[in-house]
Amino acid sequence: MGIERPWLASYPADVPAEINVDEFPSIVSVLTQACERYNQNPAFSNYGRTLTYEEVDRLSRRFASYLLNELKLKKGDRVALMMPNVLQYPIAIFGALRAGLTVVNTNPMYTGRELRHQLKDSGAVVIVVMEMFAHTVAEVVADTAIRQVVTTCIGDLLGFPKGPLANFMLRYVKKVVPEFRLPGAITFNQALALGEHAELPKVEIRPEDIAFLQYTGGTTGVAKGAMLTHRNLVANMQQSSAWIKRDLRPGEETIVTALPLYHIFALTSNCLVFMKFGGRNVLITNPRDMDGFVRELSTSGFTALTGVNTLFNGLLNCPEFARVDFANLRLSLGGGMAVQRAVAERWKQMTGSTLVEAYGLTETSPACCMNPLDLAEFNGSIGMPIPSTDCCLKDDAGAIMAQGEVGELCVKGPQVMAGYWQRPDETAKVVDAEGWLHTGDMARMDEKGFFYIVDRKKDMILVSGFNVYPNEIEDVVAMMPGVLEVAAVGVPDEKSGEAVKVVIVRRDPALTADQVKAFCRENLTPYKHPRYVEFRNELPKSNVGKILRRELRESAKVVA
Repeated sequence: MGIERPWLASYPADVPAEINVDEFPSIVSVLTQACERYNQNPAFSNYGRTLTYEEVDRLSRRFASYLLNELKLKKGDRVALMMPNVLQYPIAIFGALRAGLTVVNTNPMYTGRELRHQLKDSGAVVIVVMEMFAHTVAEVVADTAIRQVVTTCIGDLLGFPKGPLANFMLRYVKKVVPEFRLPGAITFNQALALGEHAELPKVEIRPEDIAFLQYTGGTTGVAKGAMLTHRNLVANMQQSSAWIKRDLRPGEETIVTALPLYHIFALTSNCLVFMKFGGRNVLITNPRDMDGFVRELSTSGFTALTGVNTLFNGLLNCPEFARVDFANLRLSLGGGMAVQRAVAERWKQMTGSTLVEAYGLTETSPACCMNPLDLAEFNGSIGMPIPSTDCCLKDDAGAIMAQGEVGELCVKGPQVMAGYWQRPDETAKVVDAEGWLHTGDMARMDEKGFFYIVDRKKDMILVSGFNVYPNEIEDVVAMMPGVLEVAAVGVPDEKSGEAVKVVIVRRDPALTADQVKAFCRENLTPYKHPRYVEFRNELPKSNVGKILRRELRESAKVVA
């Protein structure tokens, strides 16, 4: 079914309507070109140690050789990676991909139950795990298909003497490595040594081969593995590159990677896209250490930063952040959750850089909409479909909605996943007969083709028959000077079916519920007013900073 594409008339200059998906047959071919073109350029930095593209090329080949020659893995076998952002992560990713294997990115904070499910579901046969999380692997490994465990520690690629000293401090002084027993496990550096001298077998990697099993849906149900092919990821690299290349200088960019590489946002936008441009990724291992994070920003000379709203908000509320030099910052990209206007306006005021909002999903590798980078100020939209991408809005019956109406955002493009791993029934629930991926997000489109997310379909609050969208409530409350963070949810109500409740983390301890309600009365239609206001010390969040409204609905005690 053809659709109108009003956004093309609003495209930035020099951005094509279509990209060449076939320029690179695989992620490995993009990596190979980058390593040849930017051989001596810095590629990844962590704790003061930098790997050049030549070193990434050499070390990832060694790891690929270990997987194929020592472990005798076959094309398509799954390798799980369970680490925070350290230098070993990109080496393991590119090594596994070079070997024709499928990467299963795994959250290192998983409980035994969650890890067991993902390893069993994916059928992973190898896992690379940071030592401080190895006890969880030890708890479940017997229930899985794992044949080899490779352990690593933060200092393993930091060089001498920094690396051994860091590992010693973590194990024996800070004692952050719980005891574990994994007979037969080897270390990451041992694996590299074993792969050093054997010749790397040639593996044909096709566009349709699965590059990543990227698990999603864990906060709403059983986690499912989105099958992201090499073509999916190459397409999204090409699409994103076409959108931002006018503003970037190949071989000269430094992007700060604070979101974990196991998350699709950082994986594609930071690791893969900036690899293509020969950029340097500054890997932040623990962004929750805000003081350490800001110190890293102060010395990195960064030109780009990606994050979620809570990360940008956290930086803005760190006193030392105001003293960072933002002279080189040209790209501030927000995604993963709605960017709040109050945060975007403070960001622009402090850094001079417009916080550009983009939109995507795990199932779309992830980018499908993005705002122009030359926006003078935050506009509240997720932007427009990027090249070779179509978007439309559908109602519950599957009919396409008219411009200006609210409907479920649906997406088509070469970046859309091949489906959920071994779950055709779940795939059929989100991809309709015409090939549209249903995102579960409610949106509207303006006359210029810009899309505006109204909210998650399931998060919508129904008050006396009126639709209330939490994002709108949160945006208003966030404008109050005394509010640090806020989340809005619906709670049962005998009279109206549901009532609005806001849960707030205060910046000003003196802020009262009456003040919040009075402010909302000034800025919102009556049926949108929060009936309940609760104050907390913190909001429940996922490991990438998304506020978990579901937990607030299920567990929060209603406080008037």
